[in-house]
Amino acid sequence: MSQSDKALLALRQLILNGELAAGERFSELSIVDRLGGFSRTPVKLALVRLAEEGLVEEASGGGYIVSSFDEADIRDAIELRGTVEGLAARKAAERRLDRQALAGLRDTVGALDAVVRRREIGEHDFLDYIRLNQGFHDSILTLADSRVLRRAFERIVVLPFASPSAFVIDQSNIPEAREVFVIAQAHHRTLLEALSAGEGARAEAIAREHARLALKNLQYALASSDRISEVPGSALIRLREAG
Repeated sequence: MSQSDKALLALRQLILNGELAAGERFSELSIVDRLGGFSRTPVKLALVRLAEEGLVEEASGGGYIVSSFDEADIRDAIELRGTVEGLAARKAAERRLDRQALAGLRDTVGALDAVVRRREIGEHDFLDYIRLNQGFHDSILTLADSRVLRRAFERIVVLPFASPSAFVIDQSNIPEAREVFVIAQAHHRTLLEALSAGEGARAEAIAREHARLALKNLQYALASSDRISEVPGSALIRLREAG
């Protein structure tokens, strides 16, 4: 891993965990001093990357400002992810994949079924769901076999609250969330069916609708400061004030 990549990872973590707060202004040199072990060049390259990703913005008069995101930004990011995943699902379906090619995805759907059918879902089960859900979404990108779509997806989910599992809410804490789990799993199964049948348009529509489920979970999360604090990258989310 290059020095610029290491600096990028370190600086991104400072932002996502809130050590560099949303709206905070800083200079390139201050980051060199703060991180330690890096010269100005890798830090400069890291800041250019973060600006491209949207996590920081160049400030007038020099330096950078940590970006913040409101509810509309989050909604747009989720919709954009759904568009990319929809295209990936269509492309995967149109490749007319055989049963062997879809075996891994079928196994993942079966494992997700087993989790969702449990009467009570504890923390360990919830983490299993997160892992399997991430695997399902990654498999769709892999089956599409498109470097362009893969890169587009990776650029979107750099904003962690845009990732497929960002607003998968722990249903042991929020009983209403089980309904979303059940609907999401129905989407997983029907998307697998569409891929198996080579139905591109149907696969795209299901994938887009599936992404929109995150918007429902977003409402659950925004209803409580405790819940929203559990969302990846929550330090960057700008909440509306009550009243």
